[in-house]
Amino acid sequence: MAFEPELYIPNLSYDSVIFGFSGEKLKILVLEYHNTGTFALPGGFVRKDEPLEDAVKRGLSERTGLDEIYLEQFHTFGSMDRFRPDIMRKILAEQGHILEDHWMLGRFITIGYYALINYENVTPKPDELSDSIEWYDFDQLPELMMDHHEIVRKALEHLRTHLDHKLLSFNLLPEMFTMKDLQQVYEAILGEPQNRANFQRKMLSLGILERHEKLYTGGSHKAPFLYSFKKS
Repeated sequence: MAFEPELYIPNLSYDSVIFGFSGEKLKILVLEYHNTGTFALPGGFVRKDEPLEDAVKRGLSERTGLDEIYLEQFHTFGSMDRFRPDIMRKILAEQGHILEDHWMLGRFITIGYYALINYENVTPKPDELSDSIEWYDFDQLPELMMDHHEIVRKALEHLRTHLDHKLLSFNLLPEMFTMKDLQQVYEAILGEPQNRANFQRKMLSLGILERHEKLYTGGSHKAPFLYSFKKS
């Protein structure tokens, strides 16, 4: 990573909440900075010669290996909790950068994005400031730096509120899936069980599913129907 201030828009950053779905549990991608015990969401800075969304996609591609990720901008964060030059100074010092008067030590306004992907499709790769980048269960996150827990909370709140309308944008399920598969997605994101009959009634009422032949895995009387999302 280059640290030349002329390359980047000063005092502006992005942070990404990457939700991964394992088939049962909701996970979040978290990185750990070199030799600091400091955990954070994947984030970065915006170059002066690129659009904001290109910067976010570039950062996520570098850390996940995926180029086609649906991203949703959900909130802008600008509290004074974002001004912690001591943390950034320590992170940079571990890379041999002893800085006292530098743009990266200033206060940053950050723009929050979230994505929801099948985590099995990802091989996480840390950036040059990080020791590791790993998937953590949502309910077992390590202590995150600055306001990153608040960023996660806001992202999940936004995801839950708009879940019905975002399903088609997320690459969470195979092309053909059962109603049970879909219900497991909802239960992982909402953090609570769903009544089977009520859930099926709701999903069918949205008009976004197309029903196919049954999935025969044993007794035919128990075979579930397969579904796919309707093409827009």
